[in-house]
Amino acid sequence: MTTSSHNPALSLPGEHGELLHALGEQRALLLLTVRGITDAQAAQRTTVSELTLGGIIKHLARGERVWTQVMVRGDGELPQGMLEVDQYRMAEGETLAGLLEQYAAAAEGTERSVAAVADLGRSVPLPQSPWSPPETVHWSARRILLHLIRETAHHAGHADIIREALDGASTTAQR
Repeated sequence: MTTSSHNPALSLPGEHGELLHALGEQRALLLLTVRGITDAQAAQRTTVSELTLGGIIKHLARGERVWTQVMVRGDGELPQGMLEVDQYRMAEGETLAGLLEQYAAAAEGTERSVAAVADLGRSVPLPQSPWSPPETVHWSARRILLHLIRETAHHAGHADIIREALDGASTTAQR
């Protein structure tokens, strides 16, 4: 996974760099939750929730890919895979290492895409989904990036609880 000291996109000046740095911090906290676990542990449910550590990594990788497509394309089209419910589960044959590679690639794609957006205030039409209002909703590129930060932080909290229930490890003690 990338960090601000290794990725030129995160050293961008101004708002672009600040937002990418905030996203990178949330990713780093999330990655603490999967440090030192096996594939079986990554796929294991530890709470009443269906969420697993591997499923969270998979979901966030897909989320970064599809929201980056929404931001860059700006055509209001629904990216492939955006609404797939299987994005929350490790499929048979998937490995944590493979999911982490996908997440790192998605993160790098997000960072490159954000670096290429000249104006974070640019209005982007959101894709229609079954629960969307009938009118087209627009978000700024900035709001899409803020959504990715919020989504990553949200699921990092879930992952922390799942990891603690898994083996007692606390990411707060690992920082």
